[in-house]
Amino acid sequence: MKQTVYETRPRYRLGLGGALILTISCLAVARLVMASDSPKPAPVAVTVNEAPLQRNGAFTTSFAPIVKRVAASVVKVNISTKPKTVTAPQGQFGGDEMFRRFFGDQFGGQGGPGRTMHTPREYGIGSGVIISKDGYILTNNHVVDDVDTIKITLNDGREFSAKVIGRDPKTDVAVVKIDAKDLPFVTVADSDKIEVGDVCLAIGNPFGVGQTVTMGIVSATGRGGLGLGTDYEDFIQTDAAINPGNSGGALVDAEGRLIGINTAILSRSGGNQGIGFAVPINLARNVMDSLITNGKVVRGFLGVTIGNLNPALEKAFNVENGHGALVADVAEHSPADKAGFKSGDVILDFNHKAVTDSGHLKLQVAETAPNTSVPVKIIRDGHEKTLTVVLKELPGSEEVADNGSLKANGENDTLNGVTVGDLDPGVKKQLEIPSKVKGAVVTDVSQDSPAFEAGLRPGDVIEEINHKPVASGDDAVKLTENVKDKVTLLKVWSKGGTRFMVVDESKAG
Repeated sequence: MKQTVYETRPRYRLGLGGALILTISCLAVARLVMASDSPKPAPVAVTVNEAPLQRNGAFTTSFAPIVKRVAASVVKVNISTKPKTVTAPQGQFGGDEMFRRFFGDQFGGQGGPGRTMHTPREYGIGSGVIISKDGYILTNNHVVDDVDTIKITLNDGREFSAKVIGRDPKTDVAVVKIDAKDLPFVTVADSDKIEVGDVCLAIGNPFGVGQTVTMGIVSATGRGGLGLGTDYEDFIQTDAAINPGNSGGALVDAEGRLIGINTAILSRSGGNQGIGFAVPINLARNVMDSLITNGKVVRGFLGVTIGNLNPALEKAFNVENGHGALVADVAEHSPADKAGFKSGDVILDFNHKAVTDSGHLKLQVAETAPNTSVPVKIIRDGHEKTLTVVLKELPGSEEVADNGSLKANGENDTLNGVTVGDLDPGVKKQLEIPSKVKGAVVTDVSQDSPAFEAGLRPGDVIEEINHKPVASGDDAVKLTENVKDKVTLLKVWSKGGTRFMVVDESKAG
């Protein structure tokens, strides 16, 4: 029977007489983000306890004191999306005329190659972990992608609206923030020090029934290749019960310290079968700090194509311990090329840490800051040698963050359904935008939005909002928050020149 890896966020769509648990793929366009000249935010003040567990074999009769201390820092994440207008493929429902005969025009549309239908509002529930007393919360990217509103419910019943600070689909980590102070926050452990067999607790909101705690052990570490669509996988595996709704929740050790963010399950039924996965907190922290301080995830770049070793390759390349990553190719003019790497090298150590396989090396490189000089131990022609490489920034890393859109979370926000990004030189070149044009580039416009009706399209550049100049995506977001008038005047550059347009949301439902 086929086994499937499930993301553990359910979305509930109301309508058709019941609630349906859906798995919805990401539809959002990642915001194009580049570091600006403005001061960078300070890193989040995280409480860390890196001491190893006391592994004396003793077992407690109750984890109640631990749970009482940690539970308040685990929150429920309520998300919703607005109704959307979609076009059904031609031929669906047995042909257009048959569809009209049985259902009339209740779904709208006037014929043609596809019929327009309106999807109902969707709701979902996930989990999150308060990481600092001033309101930063870690969760999963798949919990908050392509949503219109995010509400955070604390364990004491208080509710707050949340803003997405940044998303990283490549690790399935996201950071959101609520406007609150002196919040209960979790203490963070060093996830590199956990061992298979350590007791752990999973805390979250499975199926929306309310906060739930389950116990298990660390079943494995360094799990990858799960087919989740993430580029960097180093999952902690556990048999602590994880179910839909646990996504973004806490995996803590026996002392109540955060070791991972619950993410997925391997299951034949869609429910817990004893194989769950969490993003290690060291990886999640690295992504969080980069999103907050840089507005994007900055990753190191080596410039090699690598593969894993098997017994035959180990023999061919004189590798005895079975560990390492085999270099298949070296990109021209890359850091690896400049450092002297060659096809056929086997990388054994990177920055004084052993390399277990190609996936492990990929993660090690990504977590190393660009411009860092790193010693790399290799085997070449049966002989060990050490090369020194200066990493660059991974190309395209400016596109992995999503920390700004004009999707309103409040009643007084405007330009709903419009997603924007910073207008950096690379974007200008790609979209053939003149160098003198300044503003925020439109990356997506919902087709059922007043902005789309007014003529705003992806690739347009918003230069002014209500006569105020727009310098970046963040500027555009701020100029659409908490405004009194729902009629917005835009100065927009598009191919052919600059024009003004009015977006009227005063009558939008």
